[in-house]
Amino acid sequence: MTPSPARRTKKRAASAAPAKPLRPFVAHHLLPRHEILTEEETKQVLETLETVAERLPKILVGDPGLQTDPKFVAGRDAGENFTGRLVRIHRPSATAGTAVAYRLIVPAIGGS
Repeated sequence: MTPSPARRTKKRAASAAPAKPLRPFVAHHLLPRHEILTEEETKQVLETLETVAERLPKILVGDPGLQTDPKFVAGRDAGENFTGRLVRIHRPSATAGTAVAYRLIVPAIGGS
Protein backbone atom coordinates (compact mmCIF):
# COMPACT_ATOMS: atom_id res chain seq x y z
CA MET A 1 0.00 0.00 0.00
CA THR A 2 1.37 3.40 -0.95
CA PRO A 3 1.30 6.31 1.49
CA SER A 4 -0.98 9.24 0.82
CA PRO A 5 0.53 12.44 -0.67
CA ALA A 6 -0.04 14.32 2.60
CA ARG A 7 2.08 11.83 4.45
CA ARG A 8 4.93 12.17 1.95
CA THR A 9 5.07 15.95 2.38
CA LYS A 10 5.42 15.56 6.15
CA LYS A 11 8.42 13.29 5.65
CA ARG A 12 10.04 15.79 3.31
CA ALA A 13 9.50 18.62 5.77
CA ALA A 14 11.09 16.56 8.53
CA SER A 15 14.05 15.64 6.35
CA ALA A 16 14.64 19.33 5.56
CA ALA A 17 15.79 19.88 9.15
CA PRO A 18 19.31 21.32 9.53
CA ALA A 19 21.99 18.74 8.91
CA LYS A 20 24.25 17.63 11.72
CA PRO A 21 27.72 19.18 11.64
CA LEU A 22 30.37 16.99 10.07
CA ARG A 23 32.29 14.92 12.56
CA PRO A 24 35.98 15.74 12.91
CA PHE A 25 38.54 13.72 10.97
CA VAL A 26 39.75 10.67 12.84
CA ALA A 27 42.77 8.87 11.40
CA HIS A 28 42.33 5.17 10.73
CA HIS A 29 44.83 2.89 12.43
CA LEU A 30 46.01 1.61 9.03
CA LEU A 31 46.71 5.11 7.70
CA PRO A 32 50.45 5.86 8.03
CA ARG A 33 51.50 8.91 10.00
CA HIS A 34 52.21 11.98 7.86
CA GLU A 35 54.48 14.75 9.11
CA ILE A 36 54.70 18.15 7.42
CA LEU A 37 58.27 19.45 7.36
CA THR A 38 59.18 23.09 7.83
CA GLU A 39 60.90 24.94 5.01
CA GLU A 40 64.27 24.56 6.73
CA GLU A 41 63.74 20.82 7.27
CA THR A 42 62.68 20.50 3.64
CA LYS A 43 65.98 22.05 2.49
CA GLN A 44 67.99 19.79 4.81
CA VAL A 45 66.23 16.63 3.57
CA LEU A 46 66.76 17.59 -0.06
CA GLU A 47 70.47 18.16 0.63
CA THR A 48 70.71 14.81 2.43
CA LEU A 49 68.96 13.00 -0.42
CA GLU A 50 71.04 14.97 -2.95
CA THR A 51 68.05 15.64 -5.17
CA VAL A 52 65.65 18.40 -6.14
CA ALA A 53 62.06 18.53 -4.93
CA GLU A 54 60.58 18.04 -8.41
CA ARG A 55 62.11 14.54 -8.61
CA LEU A 56 60.20 13.31 -5.54
CA PRO A 57 56.76 11.71 -5.69
CA LYS A 58 53.88 14.17 -5.33
CA ILE A 59 50.95 14.40 -2.92
CA LEU A 60 47.94 16.69 -3.33
CA VAL A 61 47.41 19.32 -0.66
CA GLY A 62 43.86 17.96 -0.26
CA ASP A 63 45.01 14.39 0.46
CA PRO A 64 43.22 12.98 3.54
CA GLY A 65 46.47 11.52 4.88
CA LEU A 66 47.78 15.02 5.56
CA GLN A 67 45.04 15.49 8.13
CA THR A 68 46.89 13.10 10.46
CA ASP A 69 49.34 15.93 11.24
CA PRO A 70 47.92 18.52 13.68
CA LYS A 71 50.35 21.15 12.29
CA PHE A 72 48.77 20.72 8.85
CA VAL A 73 45.23 21.10 10.18
CA ALA A 74 46.13 24.22 12.19
CA GLY A 75 48.03 25.76 9.27
CA ARG A 76 45.26 24.97 6.79
CA ASP A 77 42.68 26.60 9.06
CA ALA A 78 44.97 29.65 9.35
CA GLY A 79 45.30 29.83 5.55
CA GLU A 80 48.95 28.75 5.35
CA ASN A 81 50.29 27.66 1.96
CA PHE A 82 51.93 24.21 2.05
CA THR A 83 52.72 23.94 -1.67
CA GLY A 84 56.38 23.08 -2.25
CA ARG A 85 56.98 21.62 1.21
CA LEU A 86 57.76 18.00 1.97
CA VAL A 87 55.78 15.40 3.88
CA ARG A 88 57.55 12.64 5.77
CA ILE A 89 55.45 9.46 5.82
CA HIS A 90 56.20 6.81 8.45
CA ARG A 91 55.05 3.34 7.40
CA PRO A 92 55.45 0.18 9.47
CA SER A 93 57.75 -2.35 7.79
CA ALA A 94 58.36 -6.01 8.61
CA THR A 95 62.03 -5.76 7.65
CA ALA A 96 63.01 -2.18 8.52
CA GLY A 97 60.73 -1.55 11.48
CA THR A 98 59.64 1.82 10.10
CA ALA A 99 60.01 2.86 6.47
CA VAL A 100 60.24 6.59 5.78
CA ALA A 101 59.05 8.08 2.49
CA TYR A 102 58.94 11.70 1.32
CA ARG A 103 56.35 13.42 -0.87
CA LEU A 104 56.25 16.91 -2.36
CA ILE A 105 53.01 18.80 -1.68
CA VAL A 106 51.45 20.13 -4.88
CA PRO A 107 48.29 22.23 -5.32
CA ALA A 108 45.00 20.38 -5.58
CA ILE A 109 43.44 20.03 -8.99
CA GLY A 110 41.24 23.07 -9.43
CA GLY A 111 43.61 25.58 -7.92
CA SER A 112 43.74 25.29 -4.10
